[in-house]
This record gives sequence, C-alpha cells and structure tokens, in this order.
Amino acid sequence: MQDLFDLTGKVAMVTGATRGLGESAARALAKAGAEVAVCGRVQADLDRVSGDLHALGRQAQGFSLDVLSKEKVRQTVELILERFGRIDILVNNAGVNNRQPVLEYPEEAWDLVLATNLKGYFLVAQAVAPQMIKRGYGKVINMSSILGTVGLPGQLAYAASKGGVDQITKVMALEWAKLGVRVNAIGPTYFETDLVKQLRNDPERFNFINERTPMGRWGYPEELEGIVIFLAAQASDFITGQTIYIDGGWTIW
Repeated sequence: MQDLFDLTGKVAMVTGATRGLGESAARALAKAGAEVAVCGRVQADLDRVSGDLHALGRQAQGFSLDVLSKEKVRQTVELILERFGRIDILVNNAGVNNRQPVLEYPEEAWDLVLATNLKGYFLVAQAVAPQMIKRGYGKVINMSSILGTVGLPGQLAYAASKGGVDQITKVMALEWAKLGVRVNAIGPTYFETDLVKQLRNDPERFNFINERTPMGRWGYPEELEGIVIFLAAQASDFITGQTIYIDGGWTIW
C-alpha cells in the first residue's frame, strides 16, 4: 500500500513554492520522496525553502521563474531539466490576487491576475508537458480554488482566473489522457497562511469564513499535503481532469 504513495526517484517542479500553499506542496512532495525544483521570484526565499527540503534528505534547488514570460519560462524549464534530467510532477501554483469591487476594479489589476493565475499555468504546462509526453508519464497539478466554482464579493479577477484553471485542467487532461499525462486541480478554501493574514485579522471576514465552512474553521497548511501526494503518486493513476476541493465542506452548500 505504501508504494502507491511513494514518490522516491520522482522529480517535481513547483511554481510559487516559496510561501503559502506552494511551499506546503513542495514540502509534501519532498516528504513523500521526490526531488524538488523550487520555483519563485525572491532568491532568499528560494534558498530558504530548498534548504528546508535538503534537511528532509531530498535533493532540491531554487530556480527563479517569471511565469508572465514565455521565453523566461522556457529558459527556467531547460535549467531544471539540465539539473534533474526530467520533470515527472508539475505543481502550477504561482498566483496573485487583488480584492476590489467590480465597479472600481483597475484594468491593470485584471490583466496581472489573469496573466499570472491563468496564462502562467498555460505557459508552464506547455513548456513542461512535451518531455512528459515523450516519456509517456507525468502528473500535472493545477492549484485552483473554491472561487473557481463559488462567488464572493471583491474577487472578480481571482474568481475568473480560477474558473479558467478548472477549464484548462479539463482540456489538458483530455488532450494528454492517452499519452500518459494526468492533469488534475486542487480547489482549496481559505488556509492559515501569511498570504491571508489581513483577512484573518479582519473579525468580520474571519467569522464569515468560519460560519460559511461546515467544519467551522480555516484549513491548516499541512492539511493540503495528503491531496498533493495523492495526485502526484501512483494511487491516482486513473484520475484525470478533476478539480478536488479541500474546503472543510464549503462547496457542499
């Protein structure tokens, strides 16, 4: 049974891996045995996370990645392939948010959120998938959100981007299903990370999220680890094109 979740010998690439749920995903994959290409934008954070994964006994290295540029994505993927030889698992996680009402939403904020959260996933998957297809094996995990299927005020571009993530996940899965590449998405709710510290410090929003969640609380970062390992491992080999919600029951309503 343990072999179904063993990632020993696998190589994972995680974008947005230096904070929040991306860092949790990178740590989960390392715990399960994978070597990890830690991708982000700040060198100090890349060094910190890759050092943490080394302490777990795994090979890990930080790589600067700008998901807004097709050419820079291609260059980074080439560097990862030179270092590790292949990429078996891709976790698309790099993302941004801008919370403003629709009538006040700046065009430049819309463009940045959609370019980072949606186009960035496409560009990275497009660069990574060919070597997976060539070998007849690969796992792509796109980080979506409950906001891909439910709506909340102030989440115009973010919700649009995550709805798009759910859809590109389905299209990628369909096109690559017979080529050995499985593509799935994870739809988290609000988790206790530094990225949402402002929301947690807002009593009204904090209480709303608790009340809206059947389990009555936010998620803990370590609670993401199981689903990441599952979707990356042999245990999920007959699952593709799905968005799996890890949300304390939010989407039951």
